[in-house]
Amino acid sequence: MAMLSLQTMYRIKDPKTSLDFYTRVLGMTLLAKLDFPSMKFSLYFVGYEPAEAIPDNEKERKWMFRQKGTIELTHNWGTESDPEFAGYHNGNSDPRGFGHIGLSVPDVEAACKRFEELGVAFVKKPNDGSMKGLAFIKDPDGYWIEILNAEHSATFVQGA
Repeated sequence: MAMLSLQTMYRIKDPKTSLDFYTRVLGMTLLAKLDFPSMKFSLYFVGYEPAEAIPDNEKERKWMFRQKGTIELTHNWGTESDPEFAGYHNGNSDPRGFGHIGLSVPDVEAACKRFEELGVAFVKKPNDGSMKGLAFIKDPDGYWIEILNAEHSATFVQGA
C-alpha cells in the first residue's frame, strides 16, 4: 500500500497574520484556499511548491492532496475579532502533546538573524542550551517551529 504524508493541521486565530508569517517570513506559497461557508471555516494550505506549479483550475483539488509536507491552516471564522478568544493550545505546556514541526535551512545562524530582524519570537536561539546549532521559533499562534540544518543535525544525532 503506497501512503504519503500530506499535511500537518494547525488551528489559527487570524488568517491574515498567519498567512503573512508562513509566506513572507518562512517563504512558503499559498497552495490552496478552501472555504466552507455552511460550517464557517476556511482551510489554507501552504508549502514549498513554486507558485507556477499550482494548477490554474480552481476546481482541481487532486493536485493539492498530492503535495508532500504541507501545512493546513484552519481558520474558524470570527476568532480573529473575538476579544474573548484566548487562542489555541500549542502542545508545549501541560498537558503536553504536539510539539513542533521542523524546517531545514542552509544556514541556521543566517536564517535566525533574518527572523530576528523580522521580529519573530524565539523559544530557543541557535547557541542557547546544550543543543547548539538549532533554533525554535514561534508562529503567530504560538506553535513551535524547529530551524535546523540537515548536515549539522545528522552529525549531532550520530554523536548522541
